[in-house]
Amino acid sequence: MDTALSRSQFVRWRAAVFAIFLASGLSIATWASRVPDIAGSLGIDKAQIGLLLLGMGISSIIGISTGPLVMARTGARLGMLIMMLSFGAGVCLIGLGADLFGSIPLVVVGMVLFGFGNGSVDVMMNVEATAIEQQMGRTILPVFHAFFSFGTVLGAGAGSAAALLHLNVAAHAGIMSTVIVTAAIVCFFQVPVREAALDPTPEVKPRFRQRMHTALEAWREPRTYALGIVMLGMSFAEGGANDWIALGVVEGHQQPSGMGALALAVFSVGMTVVRLFGGPLVDRFGRVGVLRVLALAAASGILLFILGPTLPLVLLGAALWGIGASLGFPLGMSAAADDPAKAAARVSAAATIGYVAFLGGPPILGMISEHVGLLNTLFILVALVVMSGLFSSAARPLRVGAPVTTK
Repeated sequence: MDTALSRSQFVRWRAAVFAIFLASGLSIATWASRVPDIAGSLGIDKAQIGLLLLGMGISSIIGISTGPLVMARTGARLGMLIMMLSFGAGVCLIGLGADLFGSIPLVVVGMVLFGFGNGSVDVMMNVEATAIEQQMGRTILPVFHAFFSFGTVLGAGAGSAAALLHLNVAAHAGIMSTVIVTAAIVCFFQVPVREAALDPTPEVKPRFRQRMHTALEAWREPRTYALGIVMLGMSFAEGGANDWIALGVVEGHQQPSGMGALALAVFSVGMTVVRLFGGPLVDRFGRVGVLRVLALAAASGILLFILGPTLPLVLLGAALWGIGASLGFPLGMSAAADDPAKAAARVSAAATIGYVAFLGGPPILGMISEHVGLLNTLFILVALVVMSGLFSSAARPLRVGAPVTTK
């Protein structure tokens, strides 16, 4: 049994998990904001940068896929500490490799640590966030994901300032790595030990095989895959927008690059606003109804983005796209956590499906776009979002103790 928490302990736990989401976003933006300087220091071209990104993406997917195994061995609390130290060290090695040593292999090692650590911690921080939502009794998981977005904004701002001040990548990365490592250690002491998160305790130390069985149990449940379809479509839509919406405006609609950046900003603002303030709507109208409306908004927005004859309509499409894609992932996480006793296994499985789609989707779209054009490729997102809406009934609240089905 998990020990009941005092109000103070609960508040510290919630603040720590907010900070972990923010640190993850901060680390990603730290790398992304200095890509031009890293490429210049290493003397590499766009194709080689693409290979570095591919390596990071593969290591992230491995981290996501093995996150449940790490959690089965260490529990979520210790696992998050280890993986935050991993991606914090990765950020530092990227900076050292780019500036001090001019070493591509060292940068590759840093990106592998960075990608694997971030991928694995994504699973575990969602397990903790859904447990907090369960204890609060209201929808708050979208706010945790908004904190990830805040982290990317802060990281991008810090990166821009560092570049303007001519601060080299090694110094910048070292500062950000120190921030991340400090946050990891502080947060570790604020996250409680929980049996539901597979945290081992001195009194009860179940065998690893038993813990593995618990962690992987959700993969035998049909509802996991139905929720996975909901999250897959929305994750494809979110990841596709992050990587291709700006280029779609420039190449597809023949607009200047500034308008591409504006479209991405409009998309991001729409998504962040709904994540911040959409929880009460979910509590009032239910997950299924909200997911269906948002799927309609996302599909309509993507179609308007593709077919819009004028820039204002294209930007409106980007806004609807961001609004529609905003809650698919966090509400899928909430649905996976309906039974607190099995939340860790189910959230881990659902997060794995969602993050693999988020990371793997954009490269697939890029390859297809080489043959049919970028805007035409985005019709795939429309189909996937519609499919998410059709499967949204899987997110209906589950009665604890009820059989796990998709009905």
